[in-house]
Amino acid sequence: MEFDFAGRRVLVAGGSRGIGRAIALGFARAGAKVSACARGADGLAALQAEGVAHVVPTDLGDAAQVAAWVAAAAKALGGIDVLVNNASGFGMPDTEESWKRSLDIDVMATVRASNAALPHLRDSRGCIVNTTSISGLASTRRSPAYAAVKALVINYTASQASMYAADGVRVNAIAPGSIEFPGGTWETRRTEDPALYERILASIPFGRLGVPEEVADVALFLASPLARWVTGQTIVVDGGQMLG
Repeated sequence: MEFDFAGRRVLVAGGSRGIGRAIALGFARAGAKVSACARGADGLAALQAEGVAHVVPTDLGDAAQVAAWVAAAAKALGGIDVLVNNASGFGMPDTEESWKRSLDIDVMATVRASNAALPHLRDSRGCIVNTTSISGLASTRRSPAYAAVKALVINYTASQASMYAADGVRVNAIAPGSIEFPGGTWETRRTEDPALYERILASIPFGRLGVPEEVADVALFLASPLARWVTGQTIVVDGGQMLG
């Protein structure tokens, strides 16, 4: 299926690699004007070379930088129709450092970017797509901080949907399973922790890990008119990983 986002203005937080990169490029290739932010300047430059209109190096753990990016993007694009909150601090273990990183980036960047974009989204009757994880749907001993903040994002997505419905703004989330891409966590684990990699692989009924584009396609659907009556939902994109 081909989506048509011609004339739409899309912001992607955490867009320089992996899922965020696929989402930014997916919208751009569907005709949208896209602004992406991330800490990785090289990744952002590569995005621009592939058709993303506007990029801003941004530390999404910094409130002032988040607000500055949203304001700059809205000015450059002429407004905002879609906000994708995709960034993660990947704070995994039950430590002060992991909790702080995860709360600052996974949670507060989502809160801050959403609040900054909301006046524009009200004007356009636009939508928000938050990226969370299947980790937020179950308990875990391996990554308790990460799982807890992803659960928080799932709950916050439903709250946002309820708060913003009267303004015509939809809010949904995507919960990806294990997604593999060059330079990503699962590519690293394939070599550094093959036992874990093989255990996760064996848990997926389709016999492979996912790829970023499979998540990006769902983000485009949720932002499209085809999902015009969908709000407050978290869509699992995991090839059946949660079924086992």
